[in-house]
Amino acid sequence: MIIAQLMSEHLLGIDTGGTFTDFAYLHNGHLTTHKRLSTPDAPEQAIFEGLATLGLDVLCAAGQLTIIHGTTVATNAALEGRGAKTAYVCNQGLGDLLSIGRQNRADLYSLTPTKKTLSIDQSAIFELPVRRNAKGELITVLDPEAINVLEAALADDPPDALAINLLFSFIDDTEEQVLKARFGPQYFVSLSSQVLPEIGEYERGVATFLNASLGPIIARYLDQLQSKITPSRLAVMQSSGLTLAAEQAAAQAVRLLLSGPAGGLIAARALLASEHLMTFDMGGTSTDVSLIHHDLAISKNMHLNGLPIAIPAIDIQTIGAGGGSIAEIDAGGLLKVGPRSAGAHPGPACYNLGGMAATVTDANVVLGRLPVNQPLADNLWLNAEKAHRAVEELATSLNLSLIETAQGIVTLANETMAEALRLISIQKGFDPKAFTLCCFGGAGGLHLCELAERLGMHQTLVPADAGIFSALGMLAATPGRELTRAVNLRAKDCDPQDIQDRLDDLILVARRALAAEGIDDTTVYPVFEIRYHGQTQTLSVPYLNDLQGAFTEFETQHRNRYGHQLDTSLELVALRVRVAGLPRLKTPLTSESNATKSDQTPQTNPNAVSQQSWQNLILGHAYDGPMIVTANHTCVWVKSGWTLEKLPAGHLKLTRERDSLSDE
Repeated sequence: MIIAQLMSEHLLGIDTGGTFTDFAYLHNGHLTTHKRLSTPDAPEQAIFEGLATLGLDVLCAAGQLTIIHGTTVATNAALEGRGAKTAYVCNQGLGDLLSIGRQNRADLYSLTPTKKTLSIDQSAIFELPVRRNAKGELITVLDPEAINVLEAALADDPPDALAINLLFSFIDDTEEQVLKARFGPQYFVSLSSQVLPEIGEYERGVATFLNASLGPIIARYLDQLQSKITPSRLAVMQSSGLTLAAEQAAAQAVRLLLSGPAGGLIAARALLASEHLMTFDMGGTSTDVSLIHHDLAISKNMHLNGLPIAIPAIDIQTIGAGGGSIAEIDAGGLLKVGPRSAGAHPGPACYNLGGMAATVTDANVVLGRLPVNQPLADNLWLNAEKAHRAVEELATSLNLSLIETAQGIVTLANETMAEALRLISIQKGFDPKAFTLCCFGGAGGLHLCELAERLGMHQTLVPADAGIFSALGMLAATPGRELTRAVNLRAKDCDPQDIQDRLDDLILVARRALAAEGIDDTTVYPVFEIRYHGQTQTLSVPYLNDLQGAFTEFETQHRNRYGHQLDTSLELVALRVRVAGLPRLKTPLTSESNATKSDQTPQTNPNAVSQQSWQNLILGHAYDGPMIVTANHTCVWVKSGWTLEKLPAGHLKLTRERDSLSDE
C-alpha cells in the first residue's frame, strides 16, 4: 500500500497491543499484512505464531529479516506494578522523596484527594551519607565503608535491580559511577545521571526507579524474542518515535512506555499528505489520541498511572476506551463503559472465546456496523448471537431495548474519546475544525463519523491499512536517540560557544550509540528548554544556531499559548538533541492490500446496511452513507449525512456539508 523500500531488504513491523498483535511485512515494494490475537501472558508467542503464518521462519534463520517492534511489555508491567524487585539508593535524608512527590493536586476541590505513588517498600530504600551542592561541588564525601554497609544490606535480601538517584548528579555523576562500578556486575543498575540528567529530583527519581524495575523485564522479553529470530536483527520503537537496537533497549526501558502508540503517529506523519491532523488510534483495549500541527509534538509531560514520566516522548494521551471496553451497570444503576477491558482472552462475547460481558465491539455488532461475514483477525469469526445475548442482559437490567442499549454503549465510548480529543486540541488553543480527524487501529473506523460530529469537524481520513497502521509505522520509523542535559543558566549568562560545546558533547554521545548499530549518517535537531525565572514548566524551542533568536521564539510561544509575556529574565533550563539516522523507507507508492475475502456462510443481521469492500470502491466516486466499508483488518461505518471518496493512495476521505454544523 504505502511505501517503497530504500533497499531490497526484508522488513517486518510488529505492534503488540493488549488485544491484537499486528504485522506489516515489506519486500521489494510488496506489503503483506496480518493481525492475530495477542497472548498477554507471553507476548512473544503471538509473534512467533505470526512469523510462522507469514512464512518468515526461513528468513529469520537466514538472517535476512529486520524486525522493528513496538511493544506494550514495559507499559503493562508499569501499570500493573509487575516490575523487577528494585532497591532505591539516594542521599541521606531523602528516603521519602518518592512517596512525598510534589504538592500538586489533580482535583483542587476534592475533600479526599488521592496521590499516585510508586509501589516500593521502605526496606528497599537505602540512604547514603554523600552530598553535592547545587553547583555540583562535593560537600560530603562518600565513605567507602558506607558502600560496604550498603553491599551487606543488599545481600541480606537481594534485589534484581538497583536505582541510584543522587542530588545534582546531572552536574557531576562521580559517586553514581562509583556505585555502578561496585554493583553493576551483580545487579541491573540504573543511574539518574544517565536516565534523566536534569533538575527535578522527584521526576528524576521516578524515571530512574521505573527504568531499573522495567529493565530486567524488557531484557528477558527481548532476549527470548531475539533468540528465536537470530541472526536476523531486532529494533525497538521508543516513546520518542525513534528506534534503537534490541540489545540497547533494556538499559533504556523507561523510554519504551509509549513504544506501540508511537508507531501510528510516525506512520501518520510520514505517509499522509497533511500537516494538520487529529488522530485517534482505537484498538481492542485502549485509544491513543494525538495532534499533528506541522510536525509531531515531542513532550516531557507524559504521565503514566498518575506518575510523571519526564522522558521525551511523542505527545500522546491514552484512555481506557477500546473495542474490548466492558459495559456494565455501576452502583448507582447507570450504564458505564471502560476502563476495564475484556482483552484478548476471553475477549468480547462475540469472539466466542468464553467472554460473557458486553463490550463496545458487541454493541457495534448489534447495531449492524461490524459485519460478521468476514474474520476480524487471523481466523477469528464473530458470533452475532453471543453479542446480542450479552447486550440483552444489560438491556433487561436498564429497562431499555436491545438497540437503545447498544447505542448507549457506543455513545458513552464516543464521549470518552471526544473528551480526550478536546483536551489535546481546544485546551491547547487549537480549533478542531481546522484539522482533519484521522483514525487507525482496528476499531477506529466504526466511531470516526460520530466523533467528528461531536467536535464540529467536517473532514476525516481513514488511511489504507488502518487496521495495522502502527505496525506500518514501525517500518517508517528512523533509528535515533533523544538526549537531554541540564544547563540552568540565566539568558544573560549564556555563552554561545559554551552552549554549542555542550550540544556537541550530547550529539557525540548519541552518534556513538547509533554507530554501535552501524548507523553513521545522521541528522541533528537541537531543542532548548526555556522558562521565565521563577516558573516550574518550560517550553521547547528549536535551536537554529541563534541563541538570542531562541529566547525571542520562547517569548513568542509563551504569548501564543498563554496570552501574555512576562517582564522578567529568562532561563535556559536544559538542552535536548534528537539525532536520527536515515529512514528505512521512502517514496510513496500505491498498491492494494485491502482485499476482503470470505469463504464462510454470512450470518444475518436485521440491522445491517449496505456493505462495500474497500478494494472494490471506485477511485473518485462519491458514496453516500449510511454504509459499511470492509477491509482485511478494519471496518468503516459511514454515517448518514457523510460522503465517502477513495483517494489514489488508497485512503478513504469522508466529508459532510458545512451547513450540517449549524446546529452545533
